[in-house]
Amino acid sequence: MNIFLGRVAIFAALLIGWQLASGPLIDPFFVSSPAEIGKRFADLVSSGRLFSHGWITVVETLVGFFFGACAGITVGLILGRNELLAKLLDPILIAIYSLPKIALAPLFIMWFGIGIEMKIILTATIVFFLVFLNTYSGVRAVEREQLEILRLMGAREHHLITKVVLPSAIQWVFTGLKLSVPYALIGAIVGEIMAANRGLGYLLQDAAGQLDTAGVFAALIAIIALALLLQAAVRKLEQVLMPWKRDQQERELSV
Repeated sequence: MNIFLGRVAIFAALLIGWQLASGPLIDPFFVSSPAEIGKRFADLVSSGRLFSHGWITVVETLVGFFFGACAGITVGLILGRNELLAKLLDPILIAIYSLPKIALAPLFIMWFGIGIEMKIILTATIVFFLVFLNTYSGVRAVEREQLEILRLMGAREHHLITKVVLPSAIQWVFTGLKLSVPYALIGAIVGEIMAANRGLGYLLQDAAGQLDTAGVFAALIAIIALALLLQAAVRKLEQVLMPWKRDQQERELSV
């Protein structure tokens, strides 16, 4: 509770300082003011523009996140269990991973157009590599001796995967999922900024094009709020699928 109050106090102090500095000390053109940004944000909400554009970004982010995560987990599991295949594909995967994924956006626009599909594919590509690398590392971290003992006892590959590999690697998987949430949103926003007439990225770009600093900050606030909601959803899913971790955190907090 004390930590929460401390955070509220710091946030309030920053807002008050920002409001007082805007005008006398800093040109409002560059930083606007909390009061003006709040007014612009309220206008977006009352007009319905925030929800109509925000929903497009939510769809792009969630669908891209889902397909990218599923593909990343599947490929990470397959290559983690097949060392020869992993060695064969390693140079290709490393080369693509080393490339900034945002640089693929112009190519994806040429391939898939400027519709919602392009943003989903860009988002899925970004999420895929983060989830894949963590899943692959988690699968490879499983003790081989344990797997060999179970195999000698008659366990088949699907038994090893469902009973040992996945439960052991699930924490790695969720680490990748949590890391990829902001990047999924980045993929959707960048795609909208580059080629779109809908979405929060479009709102951001439109406000910037009109030199509307308050509008830019209002769009940024909406993006931050969406990112926090997505992070909370992933953490909730982690608690549901990993109840022992939630119990451990509760014990640590009670100490």
